[in-house]
Amino acid sequence: MGKCINCGRESSVISKSIGVCAGCIREDFSSVRSHIQNIHSSSRIEFALPPEPPGGGEVKCNICVNECEIYKDGSGYCGLRKNRNGKLEHIAGTPENGFVSWYYDSLPTNCVADCVCAGHNATGYKNLAVFYHSCSFNCLFCQNWNYREKFRGKGISSRELAERVDERTFCICYFGGDPTPQLPHALEASRLAIAKRRVRICWETNGCMDRRYLEEMIKLSVESGGCIKFDLKFYTENLNIALCGVSNKRTLENFSFAASVVKNREEPYLVASTLLVPGYVDREEVFKIATFIAGLNPEIPYSLLGFYPCFYMNDLPCTSRSHALSCFQAAKEAGLKNVHLGNLHLLGEEY
Repeated sequence: MGKCINCGRESSVISKSIGVCAGCIREDFSSVRSHIQNIHSSSRIEFALPPEPPGGGEVKCNICVNECEIYKDGSGYCGLRKNRNGKLEHIAGTPENGFVSWYYDSLPTNCVADCVCAGHNATGYKNLAVFYHSCSFNCLFCQNWNYREKFRGKGISSRELAERVDERTFCICYFGGDPTPQLPHALEASRLAIAKRRVRICWETNGCMDRRYLEEMIKLSVESGGCIKFDLKFYTENLNIALCGVSNKRTLENFSFAASVVKNREEPYLVASTLLVPGYVDREEVFKIATFIAGLNPEIPYSLLGFYPCFYMNDLPCTSRSHALSCFQAAKEAGLKNVHLGNLHLLGEEY
């Protein structure tokens, strides 16, 4: 049972590690912001990452929404860019070097977009799954937070990664962490892979990249028959800042742009998903996200995913079945025509 330090409410879906309820984050964020910032700082210092996106420094990185301005001998929020004597140095995320893990995943697989992807019927083929060991967010409920423990080490070039594509590779999916901090590496690997063999290029991302990179991602996915899966974690900005450390304004802007670029393709190229974090991603939040998506195009597929306790929010329960079904109904009520429930095996008992 957790207790909100601001309003005093107690509930099994208030994380003890966070100590703040969703209602106070939505309605009284100024009162709890410094407390939550301290939690984010602790979660990052542990892995030698800057506690917040740096500002006011000599050199600037424009790859993502953080637009880090880095002081001498300091690093950017993702930890991959440094200021070396007044020049921006890329530790990784360039065509020459990427911090990634990769493996083959037989199709069909548990891809977020599997419910609408041609890969679902590509039995006998495989996906080249590329996991990037970096991120532009700091989600306190991250399901893959362990990548931070593998952050250092020798990387792999875009060319070496593209060489992993063989005659049975149907698609490449970039995820993580998030591919955003290492997009120059992923984009070059995609171009080289397509030149070798026509594979579909897919992305799972928080969507906070600079627009010029998003345009390249869209081009590669559309031309190859792949898709872009945006993880719309919240609609309410204060909730995104509180639990992900970063504003979601860029994410929502980029999703709107992506929805406007390509329409009426036979296979959906744009997919949205939301992790149903108990107590924080509730029916109200899902309805707001779904209303936003429906206002762009009600045909955009939307996948609601069951949550498993992880990282700083490992004291929460798994998403309950009634929570998932209520959010599913909310998304339908908002006007979306293609709503899917994923991670059904994780759904638990009532809170």
